[in-house]
Amino acid sequence: MKNWPMALIICATISASVVFAPQSSARRTYFTPEQKQQLQKAQTVYVNALALTEKGRTDPGQLQRLVSQRLQEIGFSVTADRTQVHDVEFKVKCEERKTWTGTTAAGGDAELPDAPARLWKGPACLLTYMLDGKNLGWYKEVRTSFQDAMQAAKEAGDKNAGSYALTKLAKRLEQYDFPVLLAAEWGQPDRLTNLLDTPDTPKIRKLFILSTLSAIKAEAALPHLTKLMRDKDLAQEAVEALTGVGEDSIPFLTDLFQSSTQPQIQAAAAKALGDVAGSSGNPAAIPPLLEYLKTALKNFNSSADINFPVLTEVVWSLGKLRDEDSLEPMDELNQKVWLIRDNSKEMAALREAANWTYKQLDLDGHVS
Repeated sequence: MKNWPMALIICATISASVVFAPQSSARRTYFTPEQKQQLQKAQTVYVNALALTEKGRTDPGQLQRLVSQRLQEIGFSVTADRTQVHDVEFKVKCEERKTWTGTTAAGGDAELPDAPARLWKGPACLLTYMLDGKNLGWYKEVRTSFQDAMQAAKEAGDKNAGSYALTKLAKRLEQYDFPVLLAAEWGQPDRLTNLLDTPDTPKIRKLFILSTLSAIKAEAALPHLTKLMRDKDLAQEAVEALTGVGEDSIPFLTDLFQSSTQPQIQAAAAKALGDVAGSSGNPAAIPPLLEYLKTALKNFNSSADINFPVLTEVVWSLGKLRDEDSLEPMDELNQKVWLIRDNSKEMAALREAANWTYKQLDLDGHVS
């Protein structure tokens, strides 16, 4: 990954209309090296589906087929026979009225939108998996939009509340991208990058995959993310996802930051550089950011001279990196932003960033 291509020409990005909740990096149960290796190599999944109504168990065939099909779509082999050789058991328990009352620790995964909700008593499906008969603490839950299945079925003209609830839950399982989450959970990013390279993969799913890859810090995703820079609808999200790859992404982000003509992309690259370098301690991001600031200061007489989105992110990033060479130009910027008469939101944001960054850089002076 040492030889990087010149930055790709990027078109304008869209404003994302869907916001994906970030996947928590909190680990419920720490994997042993053996478990980690088993999950990374997992290929055959035994799907164990259970369907419950207020009248008791009912045929889980619809759920079994749906879950199996979705796992097969990303390359897993699936069996419904427990006696067949399998690597992982994936359990799906769908109920007309939720009865699962297990405890989930506060914080981390427990606060995600798809975590089991303690107070929900309506229709729900609990998803989890077992490795060698051991539950590793991965819990996801999908719920219907209604809590009272009987009332909802009555309003829909359906006399069978249990069947109505399970049908609606099946629809939710069609929409919920648990296969992507499982591939990430099991350390198999190649399955996800294959989806990114597939033309038929909907863009909204690609956005979710990008978010997931970023959360698990998948270095294998880097070449695929750089390809996505060609897609004007995914370019900014791809840059943001590169943050999760780690310091291997710094050369590409630097090249992108210096070459892009799109302010949104350049700003996203500047932010990513600050995040990556700040967390890894790699100083390679400092020179291009500092060079941009010094160049901007040479022609800084009015608001028209300022590329607000880019400069603001550059300033925030320099504050995260805390390099002493940034102190003098930041002192100059911190004075100049107050000499320009501008009460816009953009100027207010730049002033806030400049003030915070200067304080970070001059911390020793403040302490003394």
